[in-house]
Amino acid sequence: MIEGFGLGLRPAHYRDFTDGTPPVDWLEVLSENYLVPGGKPLEFLDRIRSRYPIVMHGVALSIGGTDPIDMQYLRSLRRLADRVEPGWVSDHLCWTGVGRTRLHDLLPMPLTADSLAHVAHRVDLVQDFLGRRLVLENVSSYYAFPASELSEWQFLAGLVERTGCGLLLDVNNVHVSSVNHGFDPFEYICGLPSEAICQIHLAGHSRQDGRLIDTHDSPVCADAWSLYEWTIGRLGRVPTMIERDDAIPALTELLAELDLARRASDRAVAQGGVGALAA
Repeated sequence: MIEGFGLGLRPAHYRDFTDGTPPVDWLEVLSENYLVPGGKPLEFLDRIRSRYPIVMHGVALSIGGTDPIDMQYLRSLRRLADRVEPGWVSDHLCWTGVGRTRLHDLLPMPLTADSLAHVAHRVDLVQDFLGRRLVLENVSSYYAFPASELSEWQFLAGLVERTGCGLLLDVNNVHVSSVNHGFDPFEYICGLPSEAICQIHLAGHSRQDGRLIDTHDSPVCADAWSLYEWTIGRLGRVPTMIERDDAIPALTELLAELDLARRASDRAVAQGGVGALAA
């Protein structure tokens, strides 16, 4: 059972978790870092998973792409999941390339009925192959397809209804995209099926050329904290973690930021939140 407050496990902090007991309830690992059999990363992961619950989070599934699902990648992912026994396996609602060319970005979907049917079919395939529920994260975006017929939250709700997949709600990504596209972030979160939300991400971003960019290289901003506290007030407690992928600070700094999440969650529930949400 994954509960409470976690961090993304990064190599800079491996020894903090093997040699000590930092006050973290669980850890999220980047799946692609551990798909090669053997080696130091997998050795550290085996040691750390004996001490902390783990969830797996990927960036390479390209669930929204038009290339066939990479079955070799899925086999490696299933092998790692069998080894780690994670609380869940997640990736992103996005596409990452075309014609076997990786673009090294998490690209937004055209939000159409045809696109929804396409992604739902691929989610079913992945869930059947892995033998477990797939959890999908909303990405930040900087471009909206003119052909889109649905809001992103309608698309995600439809995907849950068709496939039974779970949702990883990235509150920072909602904030970033709402500023970039001018939608209401509160309407977005209200439009999601709350029972499907397994996890929340919090992260930092930057501003470039008038847009917000999801960079994961800075602390969570005040607007994202406010949106998070409101979200917990609406949903109840949801397992929450801090993401940092660049300019990674000492673990003590991340633990202090994680305490901010704990306090925000406590305030939201104390002020009339709906109570605990089962993960």
